[in-house]
Amino acid sequence: MAGWRLREFHNDDLDGILHLWEELRRAQVEPVYDLSEVIASCQKDHAIVAVHGDEVIGAVVGRAAHDQGWIVFLATAEPWRRQGIGTALLAALEKKMAPIGLVKLSVLMPDVDTRVQAFAHQGFELKQQLRYFERRIPVQRTELSSFAELGARLLPRDLWEKVAGMRREKEILEQRLVLPLAEPDLADRFGVMPPRAVVLFGPPGTGKTTFARAIASRLEWSFVEVFPSRLAADPKGLAGALRETFTKIAELEHAVVFIDEVEEIAAQRSGEPPSPLQGVTNELLKIIPAFREQPGRLLVCATNFIRALDSAFLRHGRFDYVIPIGLPDKEARGAIWQRYIPEQVADRVDLPLLVERTAGFSPADIEFAARSASQRAFEAAVERGADPSGEDAPGAEPQGPSTQDYLDAIAGTRTTVSPEVSAAFLEDIEQVART
Repeated sequence: MAGWRLREFHNDDLDGILHLWEELRRAQVEPVYDLSEVIASCQKDHAIVAVHGDEVIGAVVGRAAHDQGWIVFLATAEPWRRQGIGTALLAALEKKMAPIGLVKLSVLMPDVDTRVQAFAHQGFELKQQLRYFERRIPVQRTELSSFAELGARLLPRDLWEKVAGMRREKEILEQRLVLPLAEPDLADRFGVMPPRAVVLFGPPGTGKTTFARAIASRLEWSFVEVFPSRLAADPKGLAGALRETFTKIAELEHAVVFIDEVEEIAAQRSGEPPSPLQGVTNELLKIIPAFREQPGRLLVCATNFIRALDSAFLRHGRFDYVIPIGLPDKEARGAIWQRYIPEQVADRVDLPLLVERTAGFSPADIEFAARSASQRAFEAAVERGADPSGEDAPGAEPQGPSTQDYLDAIAGTRTTVSPEVSAAFLEDIEQVART
């Protein structure tokens, strides 16, 4: 078969590129680069096509990164293979990219790919004992403007692992929220609908915000925190600012949206005439169903006072789960203490005793006690003239808080959660929790 020729890529060739791409996939050869990347390089970098008449029968696409070139795509239509088209395409691409001053031209190929002759004929050398690693960047370039306007963040990837203890809560959040969102195709096969909105409730300082951040970290999704108090200062008013914020959120590919102390904008509606805040609650109730229609998003609302929420807010169809977050268990308290005890004194502080003495403490209470102990120990060290360099005299104990310092701080800490609040929390679990 003859009559083919090579020329530079035109935008009219996109359908031909798409056809070649799909033909590769039908042959169970998964291209290394996504179709969107191939098309972008066709238009912005370097591309050569082989044509027979007006039909695209082969293509090669390359891009340069400093002094190294990469073959992004190479394909020849099935009836035209083994006629030297691939070798000719590579030669033409190399010639086209020569003025850039490349030192090396490289290609990555799937193991199952059999298109090796074209590279061998063109002088490419097969490198052994190489491994290919790839990481998808969570935030795409097109999202950056909305990302900045919303004050969104990509959180460190290890936050989920750092939430020690709280095993029951972590298991529920992992199984109900994270897994269906991280594995949507598998969830769909089992008829599982990925969650779109959840409420976390519990006493103050129990770690609801920490869990919301950890979920975003675990999914590697953008974390957007909505602050009603800041939106209230917007000239459009709180309801208008809330609506505009969620419109911008829709421009993100993936996002965990967090509203803390949601009772501020979703409290029980009552009174005649309606108050301005009731209009905000109505707006939020309208926003949630629209939000739920968008894949790749999770709304997490947190409240210390779930009884204060409007009855329509927690209705089925708006929130998939209503999950209690209680005080840290023994393991969690130990992990929290370890976070604040200086390394140089950790082996001489009685950690089990501190854990025992802080039963009923919230994470915030433990942090306060730990910081108070450090501050008092620091002040005492300055008063006795301790060496600022941290150099201890031979045989002296390391400088830092002692077990007694921590016990004294614990004794002086007023716990956030009273027995009455704890009892009310248990009642709330019975009445409203959905896990």
